[in-house]
Amino acid sequence: MIERKRIATAAELEGLAIFPLPDAVLFPGALLPLHVFEPRYREMTADVLAGSRLLAVARLRAGFEADYQGRPPVHELCGVGEVVRDARHADGRYDIVLRGLSRVRIVEELPPVRSYRTVRAQLVPDVPQQEPATVSAWQYQLELSWRKLSPHLPPKLRDLGALSGDDPDPGAVTDRLAAALLADPDDRQRLLEELDPSMRLAQLVEHARMLLAALGSQGASYLN
Repeated sequence: MIERKRIATAAELEGLAIFPLPDAVLFPGALLPLHVFEPRYREMTADVLAGSRLLAVARLRAGFEADYQGRPPVHELCGVGEVVRDARHADGRYDIVLRGLSRVRIVEELPPVRSYRTVRAQLVPDVPQQEPATVSAWQYQLELSWRKLSPHLPPKLRDLGALSGDDPDPGAVTDRLAAALLADPDDRQRLLEELDPSMRLAQLVEHARMLLAALGSQGASYLN
């Protein structure tokens, strides 16, 4: 059964809080646990929970360290998610879990009113460029690669159908698989910014083949 997905409204994206992080990328359909401890982001989390429960995770661009306490540049294309679980600690810290809803593009950053950053954003839909037959061919190649990889993966990642949620949308399936398989933040950001589902599939197939080649050369299940 495919879970009905919430869609962020234009009004909610007019003043969207962003959580700038150096290595986190939020894919649609994926879960992202976060520990919130800085005072400005505690304030952000409290406001998000009291409002729409929507939060964007924007990856910081290289060189952010020089202005981390300010407003360093972030990647304009990021993921927006809904807080689906939250727990507040006695000292004010939070543990939250975001469920990715969609890609958004930051149109402009709003003037500072709170201690955290807010933006005006727009939803970014997939832009299919290939014929359905091409997409199906890449899906088949991914299935073949996953079968070979699955014995080396943690148990929770072995079932391709469970990971995809039996969703017929190839773009949504690829996003869930990318969240599970890609570890490098740069790879994750590149795939997030790819709007053609067939190209995302192609990138995942290539990544799976590289992992298989590495496993073959090392002779060890280093993914476990």
